[in-house]
Amino acid sequence: MLPVKTNGNRSGLSYPSLLNDFFNRDFWNWDSRSLTGTTLPPVNVRETKDDFVVEMAAPGMKKDDFTVELDGNLLTISSEKENEQNEGDQESNYSRREYSYASFSRSFQLPKDVVEEEFIKAKYTDGVLHLTIPKKEKAKQKPPKKITIE
Repeated sequence: MLPVKTNGNRSGLSYPSLLNDFFNRDFWNWDSRSLTGTTLPPVNVRETKDDFVVEMAAPGMKKDDFTVELDGNLLTISSEKENEQNEGDQESNYSRREYSYASFSRSFQLPKDVVEEEFIKAKYTDGVLHLTIPKKEKAKQKPPKKITIE
């Protein structure tokens, strides 16, 4: 167990702590938030004995909104989507007009020389993008070999 050092403040709030939380956690954490405060779609990546499975939650999109690329062992999933909603009849005299633009790009480093590139499958169902990335035969985990003792 590590010792804990306190500054004697019994109220539980300290200004240095609040500033540290702001600068260290919120502003510099770019893994899940962009500088504009938007979040990136959450991703689950798991490895089985035969393949890698990537699941990205991106509800409200269409399969044509995604671009999936594999460059060497770098997998990149990106999207750009622009929506325009108009209310009112005349283009020059708006009563309400909203633009919406969203984009993201997520990249994942896969192990070198283990992916069967030509057999990668992708599908988008129920708001989740599913990627199945099969491993080459030489990279598949083999069952443990029992060694006899002579």
